[in-house]
Amino acid sequence: MINRQLRVVLAEDSVVLRDGMVELLAARGCEVVATAGTAPELLAAVVRHRPQVAVVDIRMPPTHTDEGIHAAVEIRQRVPEVGILVFSQHVEAAWASRLLADGASGIGYLLKERVTRTSEFVDALHRVADGGTALDPEVVNQLMRADQRSRVDTLTPREREVLELMAQGHSNRSIAALLVVSERAVEKHVAAVFTKFGLCATAADNRRVKAVLTYLAENGS
Repeated sequence: MINRQLRVVLAEDSVVLRDGMVELLAARGCEVVATAGTAPELLAAVVRHRPQVAVVDIRMPPTHTDEGIHAAVEIRQRVPEVGILVFSQHVEAAWASRLLADGASGIGYLLKERVTRTSEFVDALHRVADGGTALDPEVVNQLMRADQRSRVDTLTPREREVLELMAQGHSNRSIAALLVVSERAVEKHVAAVFTKFGLCATAADNRRVKAVLTYLAENGS
């Protein structure tokens, strides 16, 4: 169980949902240092408090379209060390790809229904805070149904399955358990994905994140 406390800024224009999420996160050991109901309030709160994660509703005032995504992109530019977890009522794969387009790590995209599953939500927050990804399975499924092309098209069905689970934020151990294979087998599939994507090992690069970004970039249109 994860016990490390996270500092969070929460942006949600519905007062009822926002208050409920604050209580939920506090009960799980997270500190909500600020809340916001609009994109400008969110940006100001993130710059002031420098949280580990900003939780952002995609649809915010005044138009309730993509204000949250615009704010998230600006946060990545101004405060790149802050993780971003966006959530929405519906799957918006194109917006997920846009958020990931700059190659930044520490990104999550969940459907609002996932927030009610407290353990999954808090686990996703920690993964994002640690520089990983946490993508809702429904977002990944939509991307998987898109036309396969380029480097992604070179993957075997099993390698694509492993990459899909990587995109959801699962570790090698977790993937092995879900696919009922050995962790060593998963490591071989992951290594094959890295090779086919041309991702060489370096001291600084997070190849898992880069592999997911490649996958999203080539399947998000």
